[in-house]
Amino acid sequence: MKAIKQIIVTTIFILVCSGYASASSWTTNLESALASAKKNKKYVLVQFTGSDWCPPCIMMHKQVFSKSSFTRPVSNKFILVKLDMPKSNKSLTLKNRKIMRDHKVTGVPFILLFGDDGREFSRFGAAEYPTVEGFIDKLREELKKKDAD
Repeated sequence: MKAIKQIIVTTIFILVCSGYASASSWTTNLESALASAKKNKKYVLVQFTGSDWCPPCIMMHKQVFSKSSFTRPVSNKFILVKLDMPKSNKSLTLKNRKIMRDHKVTGVPFILLFGDDGREFSRFGAAEYPTVEGFIDKLREELKKKDAD
């Protein structure tokens, strides 16, 4: 009986943790993120990056985007999308560069914010906010501006 109880508790723990982890992770599909945002009344944060060649992108990943102190609170309001242009994956780079051009983004690291209606409401250079606290403050500021409109 003890073994069954332990298995049940362990299973519940794993399910809760895996659900929690997926809620705060980055996706790579902008279209599905925008559809999900509409359905779930969330915003979308799109990060354009060059993960294996861009020093400011690598710094932002290490200091902000990979931190649970960033992803946990931000994923409550935003669906997080990472569009990478790595030198090590030409097909991914070509696919994401097209999205970058479509949205008139000219450099990395760069952020676009979309409302649940799919319309862009803010854009800014990510490296301007190189700390978790500073980046979250910037997001709060942009949401206040949007709500004021």
